Amino acid sequence: MADIIKLLPDHVANQIAAGEVVQRPASVVKELMENSIDAGSTSIKLIIKDGGKTLIQVVDDGAGMSETDARLSFERHATSKISSAQDLFNLETKGFRGEALASIAAIAHVDMQTRTSSQEVGTHLKIEGSKVVSQDLVATPQGTSIAVKNLFFNIPARRNFLKSNQVELRHITDEFHRVAMVHPDIEFYFYNNGSEIFNLPRTKHRQRIVHIFGSKMEHRLVPVNEETEVVKISGFICKPEFAKKSRGEQFFFANNRFIKSPYLHHAVVAAFEGLIKPDTYPGYFLFLEVDPSSIDINIHPTKTEVKFDDENTLYAILRSTIKHSLGQFNVAPVLDFEHDPNLDTPYSYKEKGVVIPKVTVDAAFNPFQETPVNKSSGSNYRKQSTKGWEDMYEGLGHQNDHNDFSSVIIESESEVQGTLYSGKEVEEHLASTFQMRRKYVVSTVRSGMLVIHQNRAHERILFEKFLGEITVKEGVSQQLLFPLELTFSKQELAILMEIKESLTNIGFAFQSLEEETVKVTGVPMMVPESGIGTVLDRLIADYNEGYADGSISQAEMLAKALSRNLAVRTGEVLDQESQLTLVNNLFACKEPTLSPFQKITYTIISEGDIDKKFN
Repeated sequence: MADIIKLLPDHVANQIAAGEVVQRPASVVKELMENSIDAGSTSIKLIIKDGGKTLIQVVDDGAGMSETDARLSFERHATSKISSAQDLFNLETKGFRGEALASIAAIAHVDMQTRTSSQEVGTHLKIEGSKVVSQDLVATPQGTSIAVKNLFFNIPARRNFLKSNQVELRHITDEFHRVAMVHPDIEFYFYNNGSEIFNLPRTKHRQRIVHIFGSKMEHRLVPVNEETEVVKISGFICKPEFAKKSRGEQFFFANNRFIKSPYLHHAVVAAFEGLIKPDTYPGYFLFLEVDPSSIDINIHPTKTEVKFDDENTLYAILRSTIKHSLGQFNVAPVLDFEHDPNLDTPYSYKEKGVVIPKVTVDAAFNPFQETPVNKSSGSNYRKQSTKGWEDMYEGLGHQNDHNDFSSVIIESESEVQGTLYSGKEVEEHLASTFQMRRKYVVSTVRSGMLVIHQNRAHERILFEKFLGEITVKEGVSQQLLFPLELTFSKQELAILMEIKESLTNIGFAFQSLEEETVKVTGVPMMVPESGIGTVLDRLIADYNEGYADGSISQAEMLAKALSRNLAVRTGEVLDQESQLTLVNNLFACKEPTLSPFQKITYTIISEGDIDKKFN
């Protein structure tokens, strides 16, 4: 039998490696920025065009490379970070496998200019699909500039799997956040299609977080610091009242490298137990420093999933450290049965002595005497006549006792004006529905008993309502008496700008969308004025999370997010009129059987099923 096993050509092997290293433009951004940090850069610029599909350029002022190193850096498994297998267990750099540049060059056009401090001129290298097109001398500043153009130009199938420019830009922004957050001593600049997105100066960790996520983050952060023999923990957690329903501001860094660890995330959530709702997630920015030999960062190509030697001890230390910070900064309630706050001495009176009051009173004074006892005081007090007061009560004793309070109406018992839902006229037989466990609306039909899930049914009603308003642009807006100012981060503001037109069609009205500040002048009829900020926060989070896959349209994603946030919740009491309106509006929908999230909205229990229970 002939031999069938053969070695793959280098360009094929590089394309296979690129499938693991380069999943999307954000992967290229991560690798290039990490190489710039390893080069000792103090300033890094990231330039993006068309979501990274057309151009990804990273410019730094690091050590640079010689002519030979520039050429070797694009070879497979060529690296300056390790020299033996033992070095893999003591890694302090971000890149070490030597796959990144070779994989990127295999599926894109790469243009690199680099120069070291000892050279007068630098090296200009052009590579297309692993093939070196040209290598020349060039006048360039110290450092390295790598431009990656036309990503996946020779793999059309991979390029077709890329999402829209907005989705890819969002992934790139996430990677930029992860790299910039852990290196506050480096200047970072981020440009997209010619406009500046981020300009981050050198600062401390706290200010770097505030610069990225907006000034509203300043008063939300609680410091965390602990140092043990196993791990050194530093960073910040967000106060419990700012916990969100979606995952967003959760960041773990191990030895200055972003990691994902569901196990450690559970430790943080456990520390917040009793302080946040079960379906919410706390925000945190935690930096762990461990012995490099006690962590394995090479178990996944993206190097975001790691393995610790003693995870159980790390879990316990992290949980207790966060609990300590919550208590130390009076974020968590503390019971002290011996302390009486009424006995606290104000700070300004702490050093002052006790002074006897100098006020004197006449202990023998009697106001019911016509003349005061102490005549030397000179006062002419006399008891006033009560006849004028008595005249006010004349005739009250002759009124009919039966009419005293018969016409009094208690406000809470008066008829409720309006119902929870708007719509068609409600039928007279309100007793045909009832609410069970504040979760289901039960009614009767010809074939048996109808049980409706009130939350899912209302989601379906609102989804079709909002989807129609976005499409037809006939949303009704309720104008606010005074504009409401809300604060958002740059990334949240970018999402608002992206969906502003759809929000306007629904009923939102914006006076201005400036840097970190949004002025809202109108809202849809169903949004209460007190909940505008909460609704927009949830809307941005849901949109950011749900639209990331790019599988559905913007209008549909927005209608889903709004219906989820504004639908009646399980546990809310509905009067009979609202129950009947819910039933009628549900069966007026195009798809009443399923909620927007593909869950059953109602079920029918037939009379035969009920009869079987009594057999």
